[in-house]
Amino acid sequence: MTAESEASSAAASSGVAPAVAAPSVVALGGGHGLYATLSAVRQFSRYVTAVVTVADDGGSSGRLRAELGVIPPGDLRMALAALAADDPALTSWTQTVQHRFGGVGALAGHSVGNLILAGLTEVLGDPVAALDEVAALLRINGRVVPMSPIALDIEADVQGLEADPRVSRCIRGQVAVATTPGKVRRVRLLPANPPACPDALAAIDNADMVVLGPGSWFSSVIPHVLVPELLATLTATTARKVLVLNLAPEPGETAGFSAERHLHVLSQHAPQLGVDYVLVDSTTVPQGREREHLARAAASLGAQVIYADVAQRKNAASDDGACEHRVHTHDASKLAVALHALWTAQPQQPTPDINAATPESDAASPGAARINDHVHTHAQERENASWR
Repeated sequence: MTAESEASSAAASSGVAPAVAAPSVVALGGGHGLYATLSAVRQFSRYVTAVVTVADDGGSSGRLRAELGVIPPGDLRMALAALAADDPALTSWTQTVQHRFGGVGALAGHSVGNLILAGLTEVLGDPVAALDEVAALLRINGRVVPMSPIALDIEADVQGLEADPRVSRCIRGQVAVATTPGKVRRVRLLPANPPACPDALAAIDNADMVVLGPGSWFSSVIPHVLVPELLATLTATTARKVLVLNLAPEPGETAGFSAERHLHVLSQHAPQLGVDYVLVDSTTVPQGREREHLARAAASLGAQVIYADVAQRKNAASDDGACEHRVHTHDASKLAVALHALWTAQPQQPTPDINAATPESDAASPGAARINDHVHTHAQERENASWR
């Protein structure tokens, strides 16, 4: 079976009707956010490249980085697991790559996949070659590459940590930035102006569609636009660019942020960056002035705002019986349908009404794929895997 026919088969099983040729997709991010995006785009893409942040300094990744001098492998490993082939013969391997050692010894807390990537990097002398080896083992239809070939650090200016709330303090490290009780104002990468991974640049240059986010805004999303070569390639590419917003502000780095504020912060760090669409869950921004403000912020990026149901639902008991409520996790199948609709939409057509599809038009209309009538795939079963 060809890569394109595999993508078409996966799309059909998830409720995505491939009306046009399957695209080559590049997804940028890290952690759970990137995992959700990769679990979505693999359902309709013919080839997926994950471009992953390399600034993690906590947990198993932080220990291996400090002890061996390798790029932090945790988010890279998670991306590999998200793209692993849905083959029962590979289930044990995928689970083993994700397995984390227990106990209290030297291996406690380490992920098997992190150790494999660290070992392969030492043997092959190249982190990208190590990633390609594991990708071949998991029969991935695509690649996982780091955004930079060297390990990076994140440094942030944070207000609210001093007696005078106007005074900023400089904090360093991804974990420190992600968990700060203060307000992050700006982030930087160390070393400044780091090199980009050439394979990441080539993938973006040749992509049909580029997806940025969701994820920790200051530590997983914005770092990509702080690598000069990566930003230049993102700005110049003719690929359709989609920015996926988070379902809720994150405690710590984006506490109290509105959807509009997320866009302003991104624009402050990369004024020249433009995108085509900003994808937002339909329940996260109320009708009225907030949506008007978000539309203006998106227009400054050259983008349309697209609202769609992309959040997971969870059954919960209530006085009236079972009910559903949303959790702050993207639903891979719903996100796949929304992104596929944006891929098939004509560039100059009005904003596609993703949620207003009729069954008769699902196969042909660019924005017609129905969000709520689909089946969950194996991606959700893997969603609960430990990622750090």
